[in-house]
Formats: sequence, C-alpha cells, structure tokens
Amino acid sequence: MARRKSTSDPTIIALANQKGGVAKTTTVASLGAAFAEQGRRVLLVDLDPQACLTFSLGVDPDTVEKSIHDVLTGGTDLGDVVIGCDEDLDLVPSTIDLAGAEALLLVRPGREYVLRSALEAGAAAYDVVLLDCSPSLGVLTLNALTAADGLIIPMPCEMLSHRGVGQLLDTVADVQRILNPDLEVWGILPTLYDGRSNHSREVLADVGERYDLPVLMPPIPKTVRFAEAPAVGRSVLSTASSSKGARAYREIATLLLDRL
Repeated sequence: MARRKSTSDPTIIALANQKGGVAKTTTVASLGAAFAEQGRRVLLVDLDPQACLTFSLGVDPDTVEKSIHDVLTGGTDLGDVVIGCDEDLDLVPSTIDLAGAEALLLVRPGREYVLRSALEAGAAAYDVVLLDCSPSLGVLTLNALTAADGLIIPMPCEMLSHRGVGQLLDTVADVQRILNPDLEVWGILPTLYDGRSNHSREVLADVGERYDLPVLMPPIPKTVRFAEAPAVGRSVLSTASSSKGARAYREIATLLLDRL
C-alpha cells in the first residue's frame, strides 16, 4: 500500500537493529537534538519496552500515565501521550506495558499499519519523526518499518555486529514488497568506533561493500560521554557539546538534511 506524501508530512526515520547495545537509543536522542538545533520540529517515538529512550530524555517510565502502548493497543490519540522534553524535543514515551503489545497486536487485522495510522493522524506538526525500535524483528519493528520513509541501521565497528544485519535486510525486503514499497534503506551508521583499533578500521572499510549499502560518515566514536548524558536526561549535544561524539552526530544530521 503506497503512500502519497504531501510536502507538509513529516519525514519518518526508523533506527533498527535486532542486536542490542549498538547505540541505537543514543543515536535517536542525538540525531533528534541535532535536527532540533537546525530548527526542525522533532518527535521521538520510543518503541522499546525497556524504555531506554524515555529514561534518557529525563522521563521516569514508572510515572508515565499514557504511552505508545495506549496508542498502539487502545486507540489513544498520539497527541495525548506526547511529552515535551529539553532540547526542544517531543517524546512519545514507552513503558514496560509495551512488552504485551506484541500479543495484543497479533490478533488485530492490519496490525502492521497501526503505528503508521497513528502518525498520519497525529504527527503532522513535525518535520521529522525518529522511531527507536526494539532489539527484535517482531510486530513493533514491523510497524516502524511500515510507517517509515527511511531506515538507518546503527552498527558497532565490531565483527560480531555483522551477525543479524543480513536477517534485518531480509525483513526489510519483505516489508518493501508487501507492506511499504516506499521504504528506503538510507544506510549503515558505524557506531562505537575506535580509530586507534585496526579491527575497527577493518570493519568500517568492509561494511559498505559487504551489504552494498551507503555508509553514513563520519563514524560515531566510542566515548564515555554517551554514557554520562542519560544521567541528566539530555543528549550528548547538550552535556558535551564540543565532544567528538556531538560533532559527529551534527555532521550526520547535516548529511541527512536533504532527505527531510
């Protein structure tokens, strides 16, 4: 079912990788902050029951009254669950309740289109929507891929991180064929990059050719600054504005501007 997007529709970007620990949530928060710095109206959607993005932006998931779970399973309007956060970011939060959404959606007709419908009805005020997918290839991730215009795959510069990317791309091909022919893979984003390591450099050099995909540059460096930022509920662009990590995410955001 192809979409007819108007110039006023937001650009929807899914960040997905079924492997955990790939800096996916960090990337969503940091790219969101970078787009907001550039004057874009940004909505972040936490699709992970672990609610790491929600916590990273200074929101306690245990205090959230309504979340993305209510949107997907209860028909709650998207605008009724949006929370304003620092750095001019809006958030659709997650809670542990989302862990039960997979089972509830499985018996629902058109289950893969629920998120798309919610965004079409409630996200028109934004320029860009970033979807933080759960580390799986279940119904929630299928909803994200069905709703998205573009997919970015964060991948650490470690050989074992190659495992699973091929499976994700197989799923993407199925989504493009059946659910969302407009979905484009924008590229692999190398994360946790250590320029001093021969191994990191070798993986970085190999990844684009291996999957025949664009590699978004510069790679995101491995730094403790990313671990420090969630403790104060902000992105690294705010907590360590001049750090290499913050500069890298700003460059990636600038690179993606033409697609917005």
